[in-house]
Amino acid sequence: MVIRMRDSTKSFTKLYIPIALETLCYMLAGMVDTVMLSTVGDSAVGAVGTANTYINVFIILFHIVSSGMIAVMTQYIGAKRVGVAYQARQLGAVFNLVLGVLLSVFLFAFSGNILDLVGVAPLLQEYAGTYLKIVGGFCFLNALIPVFSSYLRAFGYTRQPLIATLVSNVVNLCLNAVFLFGFHAGVAGVAAATVISRILNLGIIIVAAGLLVKAKDDSERLPNKEVFTQIIKVGLPSALETALYNVAMTLTIRFLNQMDEAGVNVTARAYAAQIANFSYCAGAALAQANAIMTGWRIGEGDYEACDKGTKKAVCIGICVAAGLEGIFALSSDYLVGLFTDDPQMIALVGKLLAIDIVLEVGRVTNLVFGQALKTSGDALFTTIIGVVFMYLCMVGGAWFFGIHLNLLAVGAYIGLACDECVRAVCMFLRWQSGKWRTKGFIRHA
Repeated sequence: MVIRMRDSTKSFTKLYIPIALETLCYMLAGMVDTVMLSTVGDSAVGAVGTANTYINVFIILFHIVSSGMIAVMTQYIGAKRVGVAYQARQLGAVFNLVLGVLLSVFLFAFSGNILDLVGVAPLLQEYAGTYLKIVGGFCFLNALIPVFSSYLRAFGYTRQPLIATLVSNVVNLCLNAVFLFGFHAGVAGVAAATVISRILNLGIIIVAAGLLVKAKDDSERLPNKEVFTQIIKVGLPSALETALYNVAMTLTIRFLNQMDEAGVNVTARAYAAQIANFSYCAGAALAQANAIMTGWRIGEGDYEACDKGTKKAVCIGICVAAGLEGIFALSSDYLVGLFTDDPQMIALVGKLLAIDIVLEVGRVTNLVFGQALKTSGDALFTTIIGVVFMYLCMVGGAWFFGIHLNLLAVGAYIGLACDECVRAVCMFLRWQSGKWRTKGFIRHA
């Protein structure tokens, strides 16, 4: 029964479209929250943004399990050993729940100490402390949502996580309005709305997983240590890569802040990134959908279909990224004009969006090949390459081109584009070598 359900949802399009829409929903929800919160004041927006930055640092720990689970579950599903996929979910849920509860207690109890330690501006302290205590105190929700969402996607059920995200976003929007304009609860109200919407999201996907996926009925199990080791083999390098990327981006933004006292260059980067996020959503969803297909095919032992499918996904991604970024660059005057009427800023962001064409082509290639390599079990290679070139090209390039050569934000974007493109070439060469065929968890005759 489970295998038949999975086969009926094995179309790449059926995977891709809901994942793309879900990714877009997350992005738009953040933008809407920012707009609504701006009615409280700029300091409230800055405080919540700061608090979320530090919450996200801790949330990376949950990716250790959730990213590794996709690789393990999809391969065993492809091999028609769904009982092991269910076992992987159970182990991931227990690990993330324990870790999530410990972090929730820590963030609730020591939110003020954390903000003092990182030197948050006094004007933002109260707002940031309130948000960090409430949302951070319920961060175990962030630990469990990706576990059950990944479980559903691994079996081909991508619409249910999308529905959960849509419902929770609508509820979050309505509660924001109630708490902000009805009760005048400010940042505390926005934080409460966020927590309630996440509880709803988690409840929907838990119920959906129980009703749709019957992998529990399959009696096959492996030693827990063996399955958890397989999860960590992929998840730990992936989480480390994400963490180090965030550090590299923080250093890059620090260089941007040093380029001028008025913050023109770092603001231009923020505007360009906001526009380019639409292209990133498409590429990230493409990589996730292909990663699921990759796991299934490796589990089945169909390496040729896996190779062709991944290369086809890269070609589609390149066309989409180049097309979207080309449109953004050509219409930059209008798009940036939605945010500001400063001619200098509009011209600078236009230059960044032109460079972004190359950057996004490199990024989508890097994402698709990189995710496919991780799902195959070859996650350590992607992390090593990422660490080397993120700091050599992104951080080093931002300093060399941006500050040393005085190209400012344009120079920083050249460094960003170099990082994505060099890593994309490395991922392609690694994929082409075929070593990923030997990294799977299931041995085929």
